[in-house]
Amino acid sequence: MTEVQNFIDGSFVPAKGGEVLANLCPATGQPIARIARSKMADVDAAVTAATAAAAQWRRTSVEERAELLERIADAIAKHAPRLAALESQDQGKPVSLAAAVDIPRAEQNFRFFAGAIRHDHTDFHPMETAFNYTLRRPVGVVGLITPWNLPLYLLTWKVAPALAMGNAIVAKASELTPMTANALAGIFQEIDAPKGLFNLVHGLGPEAGQAIVEHPGIKGISFTGGTATGQRVAATAAPLFKKLSLELGGKNPTIVFADCDFEKAVDGAARAGFANQGEICLCGSRILVERSIHDRFLGALVDKVSGMKVGDPSDRNTQVGALVSEAHRQKVESYVRLGVEEGGRLCCGGTRPELPAPFDGGFFLKPAILAGLDPECRTSTEEIFGPVVTVHPFDTEEEALRIANGVRYGLAASLWTGNLSRAHRMAAEIDTGMVWVNTWLLRDLRVPFGGMKDSGVGREGGRYSMEFFSESRNICISF
Repeated sequence: MTEVQNFIDGSFVPAKGGEVLANLCPATGQPIARIARSKMADVDAAVTAATAAAAQWRRTSVEERAELLERIADAIAKHAPRLAALESQDQGKPVSLAAAVDIPRAEQNFRFFAGAIRHDHTDFHPMETAFNYTLRRPVGVVGLITPWNLPLYLLTWKVAPALAMGNAIVAKASELTPMTANALAGIFQEIDAPKGLFNLVHGLGPEAGQAIVEHPGIKGISFTGGTATGQRVAATAAPLFKKLSLELGGKNPTIVFADCDFEKAVDGAARAGFANQGEICLCGSRILVERSIHDRFLGALVDKVSGMKVGDPSDRNTQVGALVSEAHRQKVESYVRLGVEEGGRLCCGGTRPELPAPFDGGFFLKPAILAGLDPECRTSTEEIFGPVVTVHPFDTEEEALRIANGVRYGLAASLWTGNLSRAHRMAAEIDTGMVWVNTWLLRDLRVPFGGMKDSGVGREGGRYSMEFFSESRNICISF
């Protein structure tokens, strides 16, 4: 049984109250760790350490900061197989996915921002009798709160730019997936990073997370998670005038036109719908198909998804792992039942697979496809965040846009068409922060990442992250 402690001021320490939480393996349902159950006193200690570290770190050179990020990246690369295994064990995703996506991306996050800070520049604005230049300084101590679906991937997406811009950190990973965050803390210790620069407190959102959001010593909050929790974060942080970045939920459309590359569109829709068990905020959980190819497309998609291998995440051939918890599986199952009650046809999946021990106790669910639903019903418009997609026909571009934009979310969309003019036309009108054309989840770390409507506030990525984790100041010199 692993003991997952807090990491404060360069050392691993238990929660001050001595309380712990059980951490279960999603694939077996069995406990694999005890994690610290932190509260305000633990966050206080972390903020004290971070405040002292921030005072020193803000004065370091660009090269010193970039070098630290590269050393962290080197250590992630060195420990990549162990990190992939930990991520799979802790989150339930296939180890092949963690090894191919999550851990390489964590390494890349640090390398990218090491390069970005080296090549960063600020503005200069001449006037007739003066000139202006822009100085950036760190926010100070920032709070980073990350979810359970892409634990190391999303934590490092925030840690790297925060450090690059000269901040110190108090972070909280999800209590459901603490293992790779704990391993990252170990890397900071292993490479002898400045003490207090990265602090990690474990525990429950209403306790440790709330303490981070409301702490007066934390000047900025970057949160990724559910929309309901994001509303509580915003309600707490806004009156305190903290910098705030919220990356929240999605109900993303995959829009397929008859002139698409059919096989690529089927593959793309399946990947967008069911990657990481559908537990990605960017997943295309609503598939809109032009009516003339709807039946053919649905049949091909059902054939492909029905053949996906569900089971042991450590098996390199597994395509769909376990959902993160029993409670989450029950939530997803409730939406499958609701979809049928709302008049949908369950084309495949939605049931628990029969697996040998020890996986018979895991939180597995066969990927489900629902067809025949009204695009305005609850199953079609509410975020499920699991291996469930709904498929809807449309006749015109206007109808596709109406369905695509007819939800409270606006995170991402993907379009599949051979008509470039249509692609530009549709992309300009879809109410999402990101649109992919003839692909899905193809990421350039320089571009803005974030959503509209209930999918969040602010943008991350490249200079957008660097601007969030710093304060821009104008200096005017008269001559």
